[in-house]
This record gives sequence, structure tokens and C-alpha cells, in this order.
Amino acid sequence: MGVRIGSMHFMYNYQQSLNHAYQQQGKLFEQADGSSLHRASDNPMNYAKLLRYNVSESENNQYLENIKTAGSWMKHSDDVMIHMTEMMQTLKEKSVHAANSDNAEDDYAAIHKEMFAHMQELVSVANSQLGDRYLFSGQKDLTKPFEMSLKEYDRGLAKNLDVSQSAFFKGTDSDYNTQLFQMLTLKDSDGNTFYLEMDGGRLDTDKVQYNLYTKEFIDEGYKEVIAHGYTTIEAAQNSDDEDVKALLKAGTVTQLDEEQFKVSDAFTNQGLLQKKDDVPESLKDLFTYDDQTPQRVKGITIDGKEYTFETVKQNIVTYNGDENLISMVKLNGATDPNADTVNSTGGGMFGRDIFDNAASGNTASGTAMLNELFGLCSKVNNCDIHWMSSDGVTIADVAHSTMLVQETKVGARQQLYNQVETMLNAQADNITEDITNVSGADIADLATKLMQQTALYNLSLSLGGRILPQSLADYL
Repeated sequence: MGVRIGSMHFMYNYQQSLNHAYQQQGKLFEQADGSSLHRASDNPMNYAKLLRYNVSESENNQYLENIKTAGSWMKHSDDVMIHMTEMMQTLKEKSVHAANSDNAEDDYAAIHKEMFAHMQELVSVANSQLGDRYLFSGQKDLTKPFEMSLKEYDRGLAKNLDVSQSAFFKGTDSDYNTQLFQMLTLKDSDGNTFYLEMDGGRLDTDKVQYNLYTKEFIDEGYKEVIAHGYTTIEAAQNSDDEDVKALLKAGTVTQLDEEQFKVSDAFTNQGLLQKKDDVPESLKDLFTYDDQTPQRVKGITIDGKEYTFETVKQNIVTYNGDENLISMVKLNGATDPNADTVNSTGGGMFGRDIFDNAASGNTASGTAMLNELFGLCSKVNNCDIHWMSSDGVTIADVAHSTMLVQETKVGARQQLYNQVETMLNAQADNITEDITNVSGADIADLATKLMQQTALYNLSLSLGGRILPQSLADYL
């Protein structure tokens, strides 16, 4: 018995075949954009690879964008810091000039005028911006970081130890060029000068000592101890040599209780004397106060004798930013805060001194070297040649070196980012090649297949138009 095939079945099969040919032609048309993958069903394995490559490409593009932004930030920072370093160098040269005893009084007035103008410019340049963001405000980059007072204040005067003094009294191998080793300057009622060690004694041991030394011992007397073969104050204090003991007794007035007080009890982190109300209640009787309202710390009582803190009248710079660094990650994996940071802060550029260092009890001021340099300007104006030839030159040298070190760090980070950018650009080319390999269409092969499918589709339409009945009358 034969099988009867109806016209509807015949037409259905034809339409199915025609639709399949049309779909094949449509898929080929889709690949005209250069990609052979538009959905997972096109090639599941290659499509999974494509998704991974797309994620890698997005990450790589984000890192390149970070580097572009970071590079712009660091370039502007480096340019500004180069200018500030040059100004610091000029201040250093002026300080050496001011330490020359051959200068006339008019010369000091002229030197002071030049140095003060440089300091004003230095503060102004430190407030440089990139767009509406301040370069050196830390993460508070919309806040103007540095403000210079128009009024002069009484700031604590520190004794700045030179290289040989710091080696003897501090016994440290720290980088002298980027750190000030200081003591507080005091005077008794007879006008004699003393120096009070307030930052914990030796920096390379756990031993804490607060000694009150005579000016004569700090300036020259300690050299006699060294001549006896003792290169540090600690070694001398442990000596049984009677001559050394006599030298120490003559030079060391007293030794304070290590827990008696900190610099922060008497001074702010900018070196200004504390208000009486801000002094801890347990220490109020330790200090003496002036007659102003509100009363401020004036001096300290040691072994029943009153000493007055020596001050210098000067302008003060305050820092309104923070010490938090801006990080722009340039590679996947673990972050490196030291290498990924792109900015510098007040503390990084202007270091710390006795009023805001780690042992002071105060937080970082962000303006230590600026305020030290303004004090230097005041000393020049007062023609204090002796101070300039020792302390002044030391301050100018350390301030310049601190800025130079920070500038070098920014330059090194910028070079590192440039190297990573080169690597990421090469990686971007590799990712693009991988994407092309798994999803790229062969245009020549595509054109050939498309012409074949188009020809077959048109032929099917033509043939179908001839063999399919157009109406029921034609079929009958």
C-alpha cells in the first residue's frame, strides 16, 4: 500500500528548509561586524573564553585609566616640588650668607626681606591645584592645605644639634640630613641658657632620659668627654672615670622623671605655648604661667628652680589637610600603599620637629620645617649671628634635604607607573589578540559562505515559486 503525502506536509517541509536557510544566512550577516560570537550557543567553549578576556580587558583599561590620572597628578606634583626645592636651596644659600659675621646690620635686613619673600612664595606654591583639587592636602584634596598667619606668635625655640652633637647625645644612625635632632631652650632668672632633652634620649635604645644640660656643655663641654674616649652620652654616664663624671656633673644640671611630662603638655604641635586650661590637671603646678588671659605656659619648675621657655616671635603656618595618601591601583593582586600612592602630604614634604615628632605626644603638624624656617627668618632679622652659624644653617639644610627626598620619591613612583603603563599597553595588545582569535570572523571565508547561502536561498525561492501550487484550483 503506498503512502500518500499531502500538499500541506510538502509545503511545511519546504518552509522549514527555507527558514533554516534564512537563519543560516542571518547568522552569516551577524558576523559582518567582525565577530563570530554573539551568543553562547554559537560556540560555548569559545564564548566562555571570550567572557574571561572581556573581564581582563575591562580591568586592564581601568588600570590604564588609573595610571593616566596618577601620571598627571604626579607630573604636576613633581613640577611644583622641583620649584619648591629650588626655593629651599635659595633659602639654604641665604642662611649661609646670613651666618657670615662680616655682614652689616643693613645686610641682615636685606637678607631677611629676601628670605621672607621666598617663604611667602613657598607657602603659596604649596597650595597648588590640579583642577579644583589641591595637590598636597592628602585625601582632603578640596581643602586649601596651608595657611600663613599675618600675625606673629611666640613659638618655642629649639636647640638644633649638628652632626657631631646628635651622634653624641642621641647615639643614632638615623639619616641626619632629613631629621632635626633638637632640645628645648630654657633660661633661668639670671639669663643663663640651658637645653632640655625632651624626645626620649637615645633613639636607638629603649632607654628614656630627660636631661637638662648647660649651654656650655652642649656647645663645647661634650667634646672633652669625647676626648676621654666616650663617643656617646650613655657610655659616659656608665663610666667610672672620675674626670668624665666631673665633666658630666658640670654639664648636666638634673635628670627628670621620664613620666613627668611630654612636649605636648607645654606646647602645641606648631610649637606654640599651651593655654593653662589645656595643661593636664596633674601637671598644672609643674609649669609657670604668664599674666595674659587666657593664661599660657611660661616656664617650668625643675628641682624647685624656675626656668622660662625661650621663644622666637614669628609667623606660623597651619596645615588643614590630612596625612592620608591617595592610592590609584595600577596592577591586580595585592595592593602596595607605598607604591600605589600618587600624592604627598604636609608631613611628607615638611617633616617633623621636637614639637610634633613621635615622642612629643602631639600629632604631626604638617608644617614643621615651614615654621622652623620662619623662625630662621626672625633670627636673621634680629642679627643673631651665633644662632645662624649653628642652628640656622642646620635647619635650612635639613628642610632642603627633606623636600629633596620627597621629590625623589615622587619621581621614582612616577617612573614606576610609566613602566607599568608600558607593560599594560603590551598586555592590552595581547588581550585584543586573544579576543580576535576566539571571536573574530574570517572575512574572506564569511564573504564566500554568504554568497553561497544567498544564492541557495534565492534558488530555493525561485524553485518553490514554480513547483508549489499557487491556489486550490492549480492543485486540483
